[in-house]
Amino acid sequence: MSRVMAATSDLSDPPSLASLAASGTASLFLDFDGTLVELAPKPDAIAVPEWLEQGLSELARQLEQRCAVVSGRSIAELKHYIGAAPLAYAGSHGAEMLGADGALLRAQDHGLPDAIETALKAFADEHDVAYEEKPHGGALHYRSAPEKAALVHGFAEELAAEHGWRAQSGKCVAELVSLGASKGEAVFAFMQTHPFTGSRPIFLGDDLTDEAGFEACQNLGGIGIVVGERATNGAETMAQFALPDVASVHDWLGL
Repeated sequence: MSRVMAATSDLSDPPSLASLAASGTASLFLDFDGTLVELAPKPDAIAVPEWLEQGLSELARQLEQRCAVVSGRSIAELKHYIGAAPLAYAGSHGAEMLGADGALLRAQDHGLPDAIETALKAFADEHDVAYEEKPHGGALHYRSAPEKAALVHGFAEELAAEHGWRAQSGKCVAELVSLGASKGEAVFAFMQTHPFTGSRPIFLGDDLTDEAGFEACQNLGGIGIVVGERATNGAETMAQFALPDVASVHDWLGL
């Protein structure tokens, strides 16, 4: 299927979730940071609303468990924040996956090679940016020094190419992940399993890494909804609709 892209500033609000669900069986794939919770200066500084876990539990019940969180965070981190909600999870950009029934669908089979980890840590120390260790890779955060964007991304691209990994960009972050990990691949994998099979997928996300999820949903007859700053800055996106902020996501989901 051909790629259909649009400027984010040209996108309208999505139809209500109720109307989309009424028109056929719908599935939700939700990014976490910047979509369900507000971004924070550091990954461990997020504020998670007390009611989020219960709200997501009710949402999953309404959709007959066709609701998944798809994030760059590990599943362990996600379950720390919303673990009691009966959701499917794709962590580490899809490198690890749990089904809606808790069954293991995909396990992280390798971590970051020592050579890459050593190089990322050394770069972070030298250039005063933050290094984040992840089960599937490593990330360099420069939210406190946005002027270092080109330096950080250039280094990440070179390091990834040298070791046969993939560098991807996000909001003030450059991340190295294994070649097979993407949010789009996670969507495709979920859609082959019960209870997602045969449904219309809807992906909500705020970052560049969510574009793969938007594209996967488009290819499967579904839709993408871009959230936040990217929804108004005019950048090209695979999403068909936009929401302005996290609060509007909560409202749209009925949380």
